[in-house]
Amino acid sequence: MTKAQLADREEARKDLREILKPGDTVWCVLRSVSRSGMSRSIDAYKLTAQPDGSTDRLWLSHLVARAGIGTWDAKREAVKMGGCGMDMGFALVYELSHALWPKGYGCTGEKCRSNDHSNGDRDYTPHGHRKAVHVPNDPDALKHWHTDGGYALEHRWL
Repeated sequence: MTKAQLADREEARKDLREILKPGDTVWCVLRSVSRSGMSRSIDAYKLTAQPDGSTDRLWLSHLVARAGIGTWDAKREAVKMGGCGMDMGFALVYELSHALWPKGYGCTGEKCRSNDHSNGDRDYTPHGHRKAVHVPNDPDALKHWHTDGGYALEHRWL
């Protein structure tokens, strides 16, 4: 991978971190399944409710592919995810989330998706989810810091 490609990937990840925060939901739309069933083209969106009752839909697919998640399917203008036998929308969002927060994230509260909570830690006290840097000497930060960034975002199908 060239320096220009790496810079483009990092720029896309930076843009996505400005748009998405831990605890946000990424909505997926299945656009196509290959004949062999070994790949899917999936669109990714962020939906935002407006005061007038309408919903704004922000298309994220091109940024997601530029960030190194899957490959770009130009024909369908969606992210192509290879594989089968699992929920590929979940795989897309998990990989995206892990790419955006590789060192983890602070607990987002009651709706936190981290597997730490299902493995015994029932403390959902929000901590540091808006901080860019984790402070390892802070005992509260260690208690509420989830090291697997893959669960920072929630996945849903449209």
